[in-house]
Amino acid sequence: MSSPSNHYASLLKLCCENKDQSQLKKIHCLIIKTLTDPETFLSNCLVNCYSKVGNIKYARRLFDKMAQPNLFSWNTILSAYSKSGNLSEMNSVFHYMPFHDGVSWNLLISGHASHGSVNDAVKVYNLMLKDGLGNLSRITFSTMLIMSSSRRCVDLGRQIHGHILKFGFGSYVFVGSPLVDMYAKLGLIYDAKRGFDELPEKNIVMYNTMITGLLRRGLVEESRRLFRGMKDKDSISWTTMITGLMQNGLEREAIDLFREMRLEGLAMDQFTFGSVLTACGGLLALEEGKQIHAFIIRNDHKDNVFVGSALVDMYCKCKSIKYAESVFRKMARKNVVSWTAMLVGYGQNGCSEEAVKIFCNMQRNGIEPDDFTLGSVISSCANLASLEEGTQFHGRSLVTGLISFITVSNALVTFYGKCGNIEDSHRLFNEMNVRDEVSWTALVSGYAKFGKANETIDLFEKMLSHGLKPDEVTLIGVLSACSRAGLVEKGRHYFEIMVKEYGIRPIHDHYTCMIDILSRAGRLEEAKSFINKMPFPPDTIGWATLLSSCRIHGNVEIGKWAAESLLELDPYNPASYVLLSSIYASKGKWDHVSQLRRTMREKGVRKDPGCSWIKYKSRVHIFSADDWSSPYSDQIYAELEKLNRKMIKEGYVPDMSSVLHDVELSEKIKMLNHHSEKLAIAFGLLFIPPGLPIRVVKNLRVCSDCHNATKYISKITQREILVRDAVRFHLFKNGECSCGDFW
Repeated sequence: MSSPSNHYASLLKLCCENKDQSQLKKIHCLIIKTLTDPETFLSNCLVNCYSKVGNIKYARRLFDKMAQPNLFSWNTILSAYSKSGNLSEMNSVFHYMPFHDGVSWNLLISGHASHGSVNDAVKVYNLMLKDGLGNLSRITFSTMLIMSSSRRCVDLGRQIHGHILKFGFGSYVFVGSPLVDMYAKLGLIYDAKRGFDELPEKNIVMYNTMITGLLRRGLVEESRRLFRGMKDKDSISWTTMITGLMQNGLEREAIDLFREMRLEGLAMDQFTFGSVLTACGGLLALEEGKQIHAFIIRNDHKDNVFVGSALVDMYCKCKSIKYAESVFRKMARKNVVSWTAMLVGYGQNGCSEEAVKIFCNMQRNGIEPDDFTLGSVISSCANLASLEEGTQFHGRSLVTGLISFITVSNALVTFYGKCGNIEDSHRLFNEMNVRDEVSWTALVSGYAKFGKANETIDLFEKMLSHGLKPDEVTLIGVLSACSRAGLVEKGRHYFEIMVKEYGIRPIHDHYTCMIDILSRAGRLEEAKSFINKMPFPPDTIGWATLLSSCRIHGNVEIGKWAAESLLELDPYNPASYVLLSSIYASKGKWDHVSQLRRTMREKGVRKDPGCSWIKYKSRVHIFSADDWSSPYSDQIYAELEKLNRKMIKEGYVPDMSSVLHDVELSEKIKMLNHHSEKLAIAFGLLFIPPGLPIRVVKNLRVCSDCHNATKYISKITQREILVRDAVRFHLFKNGECSCGDFW
């Protein structure tokens, strides 16, 4: 090789490494000017370089002009077509080659295998065998095994394994690693282990592959033994083990192994940090997460986008949203994963408005959302009950085609259900081409929140008939629907089969649903007996549920027991004081009510103030009880007085049990008439155009009087009124509520 050719070849190599097509063309011009008849070697370098920078047209033109292309020349252009996926030209070049070697055959097999043509790859492989066994190499078998694994061709993989042994390649480590990997990925872990054990020589790659396979199948103990038995371990070995432990729910062990890896002084990459930070997030181990963050800064990995995204995710899961924001702001480079991590974090921490804002900022920064990002921001709109913004994202999902992703469709089904548009939720569900357990659960939960027990149960039974297995969330929806409709025996049945047939271990929410089912139906003694048989005591919601039913049914004895239990669990929970006060007030025991109020003052316990809000012209109007802060207060109170007179004519009788003050009757009526949801409804009647539903959200549960009054208002005004309280939806229409008598 001449000295100029050697010099140009070095320059061309740099162009290939930097993918610099402009510089490549300049060097090409120099070659044309300075060399009259370039050597075949240099021409091959040019063809190879043009193909690697993606300009196959130039590469082919140069190849066609070569006076004496050699086998390397043919293989170079064949490789270009093989890697680009132009299988037609690849086949054509192979056909016109004067002769082939093992490289030619492997390139042809690889081209078909890499681009999904399994049958064609197998045909070429069989032709290669007929052409002569001398063409076979470890590359051939590795390519065929990787294809068998990626395309899940078990029978083909076994045949290739047989050929490996038959043709004497069984002892090749390079072949053994993809063989073990293939069996492991296809779920045949014991075949993988047998292949691993039969190999006379094993390198670190083989061990890492086997450990990965064992961990994927949940065989943690075996992976531990193999890992500890390795004479030499590299960074990948440690990272593989840390990742596998984390994925198998052993976050604490993953963090401990990370510490051990640090003591070994091994280099760590983005995958190591990503896995251990995920483990910290799973354990809510904020302090350890901070320590790892400091280690990342010291080791100069802070600017890695993958590590930055993992840090944001970890801080969000640990409820440290300010730290997450700080990391996010300082990231030099952000991708869709980084933005999505911050967006999801806001949603997880109850900052749904910020989640919507960051989605808009993400678009302004030119980052296109993927299905997970769009699904997450739609979920945030669902938490806000923001129908206007959510429908805009629905439109975006249609324009971008992302609605075809099940993550987005499921989010939309949930969104419309949470916003009270159960018909739209069901319509979207019906339009889905593919549905999974999440799809069905979203619709089941939507109907359950409306108290539509029959529809909820019917959907649940259909879900089972489709062969889908419910999860704990599905059963919460079904049990809560039974509770709202007073279906005690149905509820008992579903609670029993939850464990026996579906293997779902009941959590606090399931037990709370059963307490609600029994106590709401007035079976308070049964509810008490049920609680005493529970494997663990109810949580605060469970006790508050029983206490609430005691208020409705006027059971002082059990109510006192529930209140004392709730106070023991959470001494500063205002629900126990308020609900017990309500029970005493309904019995006229005002001295007991006064005593409870004094106790609250002494302990500094404050009742959560009730507030309701309604959206009008992109602005949220918030009301509290007896609120005069609105510029429209005079109109609102006048509207309420007018409504009250009409309601009384229709037969409305104020429910005094909702007033916990020993005052005159007229004062009680006034207090009831000025509740926050009534103020919001009056605002809606004044400003929301006729024909459109009035949508009100309340932070607490709707009281019995407001529930009854809203029925009358819907009848008098002939308006649909949708109230979403802390528990569920209430759709008032023509004097009826969607929840019936079991509100």
